[in-house]
Amino acid sequence: MDYKLALSDEMLLGVEKPERYIGHEVNSVIKDKSAVDIRFAMCFPDVYEIGMSHLGIQILYGMFNSYPDVWCERVYSPWLDMDHLLREKNIPLFALESQDIVKDFDFLGITIQYEMCYTNILQILDLSGIPILSCDRTWDDPLVVGGGPCTYNPEPLADFFDFFYIGEGETRYRQIFDMYKSLRKSGISREAFLHEISKLPGIYVPSLYDVKYNENGTISSMEPIYEDVPRTISKEMCPSFNDQFYPTKPVVPYIKVTQDRVVLEIMRGCIRGCRFCQAGQLYKPLREKDLDYLKKLAIESLKNTGYEEISLSSLSSSDYSKLPELLDFLIDTCNKKKVNISLPSLRIDAFSLDVMSKVQDVKKSSLTFAPEAGTQRMRDVINKGLTEEDILRGAHEAFLGGWNKVKLYFMLGLPTETDEDIAGIGDIANKIAVEYFETVSKEKRNGRTIDIVASTSFFVPKPFTPFQWAPMDTREKFLEKANKTRKGIMSQLNQKHIKYNWHEADASMMEGIFARGDRRLCRAVKSAYERGCIFDAWSEYFKFDIWMETFRDLGIDPFFYTTRERAEDEIFPWDMINCGVSKAFLLREWKNALEGKPSSNCRSSCLGCGAGVYDVGVCVEKYK
Repeated sequence: MDYKLALSDEMLLGVEKPERYIGHEVNSVIKDKSAVDIRFAMCFPDVYEIGMSHLGIQILYGMFNSYPDVWCERVYSPWLDMDHLLREKNIPLFALESQDIVKDFDFLGITIQYEMCYTNILQILDLSGIPILSCDRTWDDPLVVGGGPCTYNPEPLADFFDFFYIGEGETRYRQIFDMYKSLRKSGISREAFLHEISKLPGIYVPSLYDVKYNENGTISSMEPIYEDVPRTISKEMCPSFNDQFYPTKPVVPYIKVTQDRVVLEIMRGCIRGCRFCQAGQLYKPLREKDLDYLKKLAIESLKNTGYEEISLSSLSSSDYSKLPELLDFLIDTCNKKKVNISLPSLRIDAFSLDVMSKVQDVKKSSLTFAPEAGTQRMRDVINKGLTEEDILRGAHEAFLGGWNKVKLYFMLGLPTETDEDIAGIGDIANKIAVEYFETVSKEKRNGRTIDIVASTSFFVPKPFTPFQWAPMDTREKFLEKANKTRKGIMSQLNQKHIKYNWHEADASMMEGIFARGDRRLCRAVKSAYERGCIFDAWSEYFKFDIWMETFRDLGIDPFFYTTRERAEDEIFPWDMINCGVSKAFLLREWKNALEGKPSSNCRSSCLGCGAGVYDVGVCVEKYK
């Protein structure tokens, strides 16, 4: 079939990395558009290199294109030079595969992975010529659907999306496509279609819900405007993976991207109830993939891509019950093929270090520990399930194995945090340095020494975690704590071996506003975009002052969403969603946190979180 680029060679040569915009990479899918019934533009609202690294899009892209009647194409946020070019030349945004304009598609699906991409979503709509507000759209526009973790509080984006798909994307889209085909043939109105689709499990249509507020700004009620629209939307979840689609022919980019390797998802969910972690709650219960199935996926994916690295993907790879067998297979297979193995999300213990020592080139990289907090008291508050003894034992084993670079990740601003907890960050970094010098004698160091990088991010309370009730620190408080941490590290005996990095406080505050925001923030997102806010996730382009000015001009108090502690019975903007864990369980864990009481993990004993109703995965393991 004919293939014509949307942009001339002269235009492409005038922008950075033109490969972002030409499509036709290895394993991209080209179909005859006259032979399909549905065209779906799959969007990641960030630059190509970030979006191409996202496993969720690769899964849905492959699954949708396995349907004969659907052609799924990709679109990413144009970088600033291309954004300027498209506006200057009045060229609508186009999808990569066909180079056709996005506005002509049936669906525009946008995955929403982090709060700092919200203005980029409006960039996509704007450049596509699609009305930014869903209420202004007609059947001449695609249906705009949102998915991904941020849809668990979709309210700050409610005005911009026709509907949200809540949960795991593998389960419901075939039904959505069939419904779309049949209802469009019947001549149904766009509003009536959205009414009908709202009755499907996992589908949230924000325009069909009416929100009322108390005088103090909190929500008094959130009710559907029709009796047949569900009051609660339950997440979609794959009960089993061995019969679900998984891409063994992922699209291989022309240029280097963030995750430039085969990604093998070994399980979904987590047993470790870290109280700050949203993903650990959203993807409950933990469900493992079958070992033989993973072996097959690994071999096929390496064959179909030519990648020289394979990475295991999960929230906590050490908890995969067949990890030793899988790694033995991969080490054998990958050594023969000269393929490297990447092992993120491992708990640093003797087994993990033994495995890592067998993996090619691993000693060139750092070992990563995530204590998250500097004292045991604080780790009990957040239910980290990691002791100082565990950390130092892991470091000892690592130093014996030849490692001398360590990365440490902590959070500042956690609930109940004290100066002692902050000082503990420097203490534990110093103890790891001491462990190195006590473990590795001078003659065995070969001129090398210990290199420790301690990094702190700022705690942001997230929906569907026990900390969703917690107040968040101000940016000034965050910076004060970062300064205390820096001074604490500088006071250590081994401070010359410890480097300290910290996250930006301004960005953390914005993330906090939108994480727990309501639909009154939609006008702030729109206004900030119109004032030039875009690529907020990129520190060099983040315009914090414009955001604050926008809030002031609209009479919105940002601290209402951040520093305020929530009452136990407050109605949250996301309370119409059932993510599988009960609010009663989360409140119980919040109270345990305030008392410094740790809880067991899912394999030790059931905490009654509510996910047992799915009757799958770890919830039924012990009964098999």
